[in-house]
Amino acid sequence: MSSSLLISLLVSLTVAGYFLGHRRSIRIAAPLGGTKTLHSRPSYYGMLVALWCGLPTFLIFIVWQGIEPSIINSLMIADLPLETRNLPENHLGLIVNDIKNLATGNIVAGEKDAVMQTAAANYIQLQILSSRIKAGSLLVLGLLSLTLVCRRVRPEQRARNHVEKIIKIILFFCSTLAILSTIGIVLSVLFESIRFFQAVPFTEFLFGLKWSPQTAIRADQVGSSGAFGAVPVFAGTIMVSAIAMFVAVPIGLMSAIYLSEYAGKTFRTVAKPLLEILAGIPTVVYGFFAALSVAPFIRQSGGFLGLDVSSESALAAGLVMGIMIIPFVSSLSDDVIHAVPQSLRDGSYALGATQSETIRKVVIPAALPGIVGGVLLAVSRAIGETMIVVMAAGLSAKLTANPLETVTTVTVQIVTLLVGDQEFDSPKTLAAFALGLILFVATLILNIIALVVVRKYREQYE
Repeated sequence: MSSSLLISLLVSLTVAGYFLGHRRSIRIAAPLGGTKTLHSRPSYYGMLVALWCGLPTFLIFIVWQGIEPSIINSLMIADLPLETRNLPENHLGLIVNDIKNLATGNIVAGEKDAVMQTAAANYIQLQILSSRIKAGSLLVLGLLSLTLVCRRVRPEQRARNHVEKIIKIILFFCSTLAILSTIGIVLSVLFESIRFFQAVPFTEFLFGLKWSPQTAIRADQVGSSGAFGAVPVFAGTIMVSAIAMFVAVPIGLMSAIYLSEYAGKTFRTVAKPLLEILAGIPTVVYGFFAALSVAPFIRQSGGFLGLDVSSESALAAGLVMGIMIIPFVSSLSDDVIHAVPQSLRDGSYALGATQSETIRKVVIPAALPGIVGGVLLAVSRAIGETMIVVMAAGLSAKLTANPLETVTTVTVQIVTLLVGDQEFDSPKTLAAFALGLILFVATLILNIIALVVVRKYREQYE
């Protein structure tokens, strides 16, 4: 049985548990005077049955999915000949991978011998057996839980208390998981960055002016000593992001002000969704637009003015990136401005202020914390963009202040360094983690600045 079919059956069983619990609570309350004799509403009894039916089965399903591959691999390896099991770990891993490819019908790197054919057939049988055991045990457990919890439904049962307690535990688990995931990401990047800084001095990385992360593979190889000065990469990131923000912030903020304060209801209903469509366009489409339309237009315009414009430039990438992140600024700012209490506007009009003065001196300051949040989100989106920069700005790490030249960004270099099969034992590969760490610190500083601004103005207008 496939996992999708099993999940569908478990969901159906959980839904059935809700309706059975709901129906049983009404039925047992009918002879006692109706649902008013129940401690909780019938829906809580249904939810209680559904939770006790669904949660254990889905938890076991997730755990099973996590440990199933390793158990099947161990059983498959145990059936291999002794001389094969005693091979080095790397060689044995390649054989196991070939067996899996043979079982799934993919291309096999090595030769197909009788041992591999037998192992592949055994692997398929183990998967089928595991799937059957998993499906049978989970369905039996779900039916058993549904039956037991349904039979325990009583008018005096505190179903609402139990349901709220279970939901509280689920929310606590989700919040803890999110925090632990964040800590894990930070620590993983930090540890790999420490390994990089053990090979490359931190000062050289942070203040070096040349970025060429190619390292020698052999001792006699020349021309690939490696240079890990990240200043050109940071400068390119700042330049492209700044150009994007110069485009997105004014246009997005002015659009939000017009939609919230000046536009009619009909126009706002049509224009806002159309503007937000920009956020749903894939970034690769923006990259094609930048490479095929904007970059040639900038190059031709520069040639007409006598300027030397590169075929790939920071200006082209920044302009298109700015268009892409306009909805982030516009939509969030429009919602925040629209949420400003009408009483503030009425008070300003009562004092004789015009509409434009009210917007500049009352509405915008009152909505500034939300606007700062929208701008911060746009900055984060601009810093993390990769595809547009690859297609429109290039890969060359140049330390320049000319937006008409080719530059690169932190995210582009991270992708470039981690393309293909990599082993994390060289400064070239570990440099990606160092770049990620610096990017994380920069984003954290932006968040702190935004919190300071929000707190300052929130104290004035609350």
